[in-house]
Amino acid sequence: MESEMDAIVITWRELLVVLVIVLGVYVAEMLLMMRSSGNLRRPRWLGLIQEKKFETELRQELEALRERIEQLEANLPIKNEEGETDTPYNRAILLARQGYDAARLSEECGISRGEAELIVSMQKR
Repeated sequence: MESEMDAIVITWRELLVVLVIVLGVYVAEMLLMMRSSGNLRRPRWLGLIQEKKFETELRQELEALRERIEQLEANLPIKNEEGETDTPYNRAILLARQGYDAARLSEECGISRGEAELIVSMQKR
């Protein structure tokens, strides 16, 4: 029996190989467990970065929409004291009555030169 015990000798190299194999199996098992639980798929910090980017994009879009609303509100026709809508043509008529010429009407009211001349000629009658 003693001779059989002497035959089993484990060297440091063999022990190191066994240790590496055991560690490899352990690491592989941990990776599989993490992957199945979802922890390996997407790190938490990556999710936070993506959420922050999405939040920034939403803020930019909201700001652009607010600016667009302000532009549209500025272009809405305004009602004067009599309840009439203040269009560029109504404003041009009022200015023509005050003596503005066609060039200035066109510039002030944003209408064409021909329209301004027509309004001026109608007001002279």
